[in-house]
Amino acid sequence: MAVEALGQLYADKFGLSVICLRIGSFEPRPTEPRHLATWLSPRDAVGYIRAALTAPASTRFVTAYAVSANTRRFWKLPDVTELAYVPVDNAEAHAADIPGDLPVDPTGVQAGRYAEPQFTLKHLRP
Repeated sequence: MAVEALGQLYADKFGLSVICLRIGSFEPRPTEPRHLATWLSPRDAVGYIRAALTAPASTRFVTAYAVSANTRRFWKLPDVTELAYVPVDNAEAHAADIPGDLPVDPTGVQAGRYAEPQFTLKHLRP
């Protein structure tokens, strides 16, 4: 968020073109239930990066979730008028290989278990 805010400042103050991509779960293939919503395939990652690098100079500031076209996604795909890429891969094609169901609350913490206090606290020293 801090880097996005800085990007917005430079876009507004200096007229720079800034595109912030919020990367989903970048993996060769989804391997856990959360990935059914957040997976970003390598092919779609290349598509998003190419679209960001070739965006018109008139683009001032865009923040977009870079996630594949997952059936169970909870992040909104970027509008093609802001970022000219439409993802093609879908984690659902791998759903049968992933045990369990999607246990993610779309209104909850976006970083999954890594953002939970229990994850961080066990790494802190007294």
